[in-house]
Amino acid sequence: MFSSLHAPASPFDPPSTISVILSSPLRFLLRLTHRILTSLRSSPTPSAHPIRIVCISDTHTLTQPIPDGDILIHAGDLTNAGTVAELQSQINWLRSLPHAHKIAIAGNHDTYLDPRSRGTLAPGDREGELEWGDVTYLQYSSTILRVAIGGGGVRMLNVYGAPPIPACGGPEFAFQYPCGRDAWSDTVPADIDILVTHTPPKYHLDLPASLGCEWLLREVRRVQPALHVFGHVHAGAGREVVWWDEEQSAFERGCAAFGHGWLWDLVSVKGYIELLRVVIFGISGIVWHRVWGGEVRGCVLVNAALTVNNTGKLGNEVQVVEI
Repeated sequence: MFSSLHAPASPFDPPSTISVILSSPLRFLLRLTHRILTSLRSSPTPSAHPIRIVCISDTHTLTQPIPDGDILIHAGDLTNAGTVAELQSQINWLRSLPHAHKIAIAGNHDTYLDPRSRGTLAPGDREGELEWGDVTYLQYSSTILRVAIGGGGVRMLNVYGAPPIPACGGPEFAFQYPCGRDAWSDTVPADIDILVTHTPPKYHLDLPASLGCEWLLREVRRVQPALHVFGHVHAGAGREVVWWDEEQSAFERGCAAFGHGWLWDLVSVKGYIELLRVVIFGISGIVWHRVWGGEVRGCVLVNAALTVNNTGKLGNEVQVVEI
């Protein structure tokens, strides 16, 4: 029981609520306040002809039944060892699914897809060709989907995908960059509708350890897609809606100010100011949405990881979003 009060062995493991409170009580209060206030706001309204997007990630060579939809997105870590054989097996599974449009990017475990990490594979696994078929593989690239809608019409969606993550492993891990380095600014086209990355943006569905990337967060705010799909942090699986307003900015600044221990929390004047801003702007946002019917551009964030924590088994809910 006593050990449950302490942080988990790995930052990628889900911590207990008690350990989160003990490590940074005011960051816990900030997150709880933000979650309550944003839950009281209305969600982004889908189009009159909504497109159903099925989001998955971190399948690690495993398969399971997948819901129907117009678009299927896999946000990386198809494999464990990252060999051509493992990749092709997962690609074949994706190809067998009935979705009209299929998008995939790489994750850090998909070693073969990054020339830098490919050299760590056994010599016999460093060569080969992948047959993607009807799966569109995105690697620092975009594609425009023509999605059929009711009445014989078509909607166009611009999707951009990129695999890099803040470094968290050895040279066998693909697409890593040093933690804290800006690998994102001005890399994502401004006109996209859907962004697919492997890493989360910092402070969002990336556990209390904040394992996401702060530079990706800035880039998502700049581009403001309708949907951002990612994975990597299995225990952060789920979805949330962000609104690009003052409450959201205050929350993120507050997360940066708090989170350094009890003593730092108690003396962090900036943190208290941002917590107060979250309350003030959060309440005004609720009134603007619920009372005045005002609209602010929102984005659905989806951590689509299917692997449950570090169990090696699939079991997280498949996230389905309509935009």
